[in-house]
Amino acid sequence: MLPCGLKWRRLVKIFRKAKSRFYWFDFTVRGQRYRGSTGETKAVRATRVASIKLAQALEHGDLFPTKPTVLAEFEQRFYSWLNEARVEVKTRKYYKNGCRLLKVTAIFAMRLTEITTEDAEKLKFPGSAGNANCALRTMRRMLHKAEEWKLIARAPKIKLIKEHGRNIRLDAEAEDKLVRASMHCKWRARSRELFRDIVALMRDTGMRNERELFQMCIESLDWNNRTIFVPDSKTPEGRRLVPMSSRVFDILKKRCGTRTDGWVFPSKRSASGHLRSICNLFRQARNEAGLPKELVLYCARHDYGTRVLMRTGNLAAVMKTMGHRDVKTAMRYQHPELEIVRAALDYGVASDTTEAGE
Repeated sequence: MLPCGLKWRRLVKIFRKAKSRFYWFDFTVRGQRYRGSTGETKAVRATRVASIKLAQALEHGDLFPTKPTVLAEFEQRFYSWLNEARVEVKTRKYYKNGCRLLKVTAIFAMRLTEITTEDAEKLKFPGSAGNANCALRTMRRMLHKAEEWKLIARAPKIKLIKEHGRNIRLDAEAEDKLVRASMHCKWRARSRELFRDIVALMRDTGMRNERELFQMCIESLDWNNRTIFVPDSKTPEGRRLVPMSSRVFDILKKRCGTRTDGWVFPSKRSASGHLRSICNLFRQARNEAGLPKELVLYCARHDYGTRVLMRTGNLAAVMKTMGHRDVKTAMRYQHPELEIVRAALDYGVASDTTEAGE
């Protein structure tokens, strides 16, 4: 049971240091002195943190190291955990990229016990909001691990920046411009054909490029039923069947030839044995075509969702073929509203003209 009132005040001293904006605590349990920052600027919250630390000391006899760890030092331990933990390869890569972004900020030299929500809110990163959130999510995960390992009493709340979803579609016009531009790029014929096939497949299958399309196996292709089985994806709903359009069927037939197994897009340069990226090719073609930098290969997935929903009106079918579980997530990829409104307006104008003529 925790001591309270006057007895608590005798055990725990709350004070402010001259060069710190946080309240500090100081108490002794079983002859061992505990002293450090609460990470709070308000006395009431600082008292709560000090109470938690006192309870930990009374129960376990340990709090955190006498010398507070700097975030830069903690990175090595976080890396060790990240390499040994059961996390996805893409997740591991994501957090390592976040650490790279944090290294150039002032917060990387701060002590874990001194990092607050306000400090995180002041951070600025180059690039998009998604880039900044990569760093913020990484720092949030690092601080929660520090709390779990009892290096800090409590991890501060890290607020993410609001991201705006992609609203650009890689439609038929953009595909035509990219293909035409690729003819002017100094590529080998094989690279040009690969680029053209990938763009077409992305638009007609709506598959995720790196996780699904590039890792497609010949064994997953059902030529009789004209379907593609996706065995592994971002979500459980990602395991699905994707129908082949006539164009997809012809491209895959030509790609696979007489082969009955293996990768559809094999690569000798990749350690995985399959194609990993065409970012450089896409960037060159996009620049040559004069298309906006916001246009990426993944935008073809948005186009797929928009076209299928407009032509079928069946949101459930679109969600199933795209591997979505949430309606809100599915609607981010679909942009049929403008076309519907435009059609309604055109219909209204035509009706008004007819009535006026009569």
